[in-house]
Amino acid sequence: MGIVYRKELRELLRDWRTIMSMIIVPVLVVPLLLLGVFKIVSLTMKATPEVMLLGGEGSPETVAALRRLDKFDLVPASADYTNLISTKKIRAAVEIPKDFDAAMGSERKATIRIYIYEGEPKSMLAAQQLQEFFQRRRDEMVRRRLLDRHLAETLVTPFEIKQTNVASPVQVTGVILGMILPYLMIVMCLTGAIYPSVDLTAGEKERGTLETLLTSPVARTHLVVGKGLVVLTTSLGTAALAISSNGLALALFNSGKFSKLPLTLDPLALAGVCVVMIPLAVFIASLTIAVGSFARSSKEANTYLQPMLLLAIIPAVIAALPGVEFNYGLAFIPVLNISLLSKEFLAGACHWGHILVVFGAMTIYAALAAAAAVAMFQRESVLFRT
Repeated sequence: MGIVYRKELRELLRDWRTIMSMIIVPVLVVPLLLLGVFKIVSLTMKATPEVMLLGGEGSPETVAALRRLDKFDLVPASADYTNLISTKKIRAAVEIPKDFDAAMGSERKATIRIYIYEGEPKSMLAAQQLQEFFQRRRDEMVRRRLLDRHLAETLVTPFEIKQTNVASPVQVTGVILGMILPYLMIVMCLTGAIYPSVDLTAGEKERGTLETLLTSPVARTHLVVGKGLVVLTTSLGTAALAISSNGLALALFNSGKFSKLPLTLDPLALAGVCVVMIPLAVFIASLTIAVGSFARSSKEANTYLQPMLLLAIIPAVIAALPGVEFNYGLAFIPVLNISLLSKEFLAGACHWGHILVVFGAMTIYAALAAAAAVAMFQRESVLFRT
C-alpha cells in the first residue's frame, strides 16, 4: 500500500492539472474572488442612494435637516416615482406634507409616507435611514412639547429596552464562521478529490496502464487503499490550503479600511472541525474511487462525479440556514450531520453524544464506500467493461 501510495502521489504531483486544482485554485483564485466580492459589496453598500423628495414646500426646516443628513442624494420630484423605484433608478421616495413644520408645532397629526421597493437591499437601506431620521425628529418634537409644558420625558417613555450580549467573542465568531467554514471545507474536500480519483481510475483505463498495474504482485485491496489514500491526501490538502488562504484573505480584509469584524476563533474548536472532517473525507475519497472505477473514460467519470458536488452543496447550505439546528434525526444524513456538528463546535455548544453519533455514522458510511470501491476493483467485468 505504501509503494502504491508513493507511486501514485508522485505521478499525480507531476501533473500540472493537479497543481492547478489542488494549489492554484484554492490558494490564489478562491481568496482573490472572496476579496473581490467583499470589496464590491463594501463599495456598493457605501454608495449614496438616490431618494426622491415629494412635497415639503411649506416645511423648509425639515427639508433642510434632511439635506444636512448627507446619507442620500435628494432628487427633484417626479410623477413617475413608483416606476422609477421599481426600475431601481431611485431607491426610495419620501412624501412630506406641505404644512409638516406647522403641524409639528401644533397639536395636529401629520403623516410621512416612504415609498420603497420591498426586498431590494438598497431601497430597504434608504427606507431605514429615512425612518430613523423622522423618528429622531418625532422624539425631538415630543421633548419640546414636554419642556414647554414643564413635564418629564418619562411620561411618554416610561421604560427603556436594552439588549445585553451574554455570549463570549469566541461564541459570536463561532456562530458567524459556522455558517461559512463547514461549507467551504466540504466543497474543497470534494473538489480536491474529483480530479485525482478520475485520473487514478478512468484515467488509467484511457492510458492503458491499468492492465500493467493489475498484473503486478499487489493485492486488489492494497491497490484500492493506496489509491484511496492518495485521493484522501489531495482532498484534505486542498481543504487545508483553501481554509488557510481564505483565512488570511479574511484577516487582510478585516485589517483594512473596509471592515472591522470582531473575529476571535477558538483553536480547539477549529481542531475539532478538522477531526470530524476526516471520516467525511474518507467517505468522499472512497466514493469517488468507486465511481471512477465504474466509468469507462475520464469524461464519463466526470459526468458521474460532478452531480456529487451539487449533492454536497445542498446539505451544506441547508445547515447554514438560520434556525437549522442539530438533532439525532439529522445526525445520520451525510454532509448535513458534519456541517451541523461543525457549527456546534465553532459555537462552543457541542455535546459528546452528538460527536459519537455523527462520527460513528460517518465511519460506517466511509467503510461502506471503501468496501464498494474494493468490490469494483475485484470485478474485471466492471474495470474493463465496454
